[in-house]
Amino acid sequence: MKLRYHKSFQRQVIKLQDSHKRRLKEALELFQVEPYHERLYNHPLTGEWKGYRSISFGGDWRIHYKPIGKDVALLVAVGTHNQLYK
Repeated sequence: MKLRYHKSFQRQVIKLQDSHKRRLKEALELFQVEPYHERLYNHPLTGEWKGYRSISFGGDWRIHYKPIGKDVALLVAVGTHNQLYK
């Protein structure tokens, strides 16, 4: 899986604590090799996020992305469940 980064995603990553950045990095490395690994809990979103998917990277933390090609994901948001589903 190839990754593309939306500007808002990049701004959100900068604000993360180092421990969350490490877990995020690990999850994205796994996602690139095996996007549907059970540890990522990759699932489609509904409502205002319809057309996007979400993966988990520890506890309540999520990454939202939009598939934009056969093997390309645009990462658009990162945060806790409450931050992303306001």
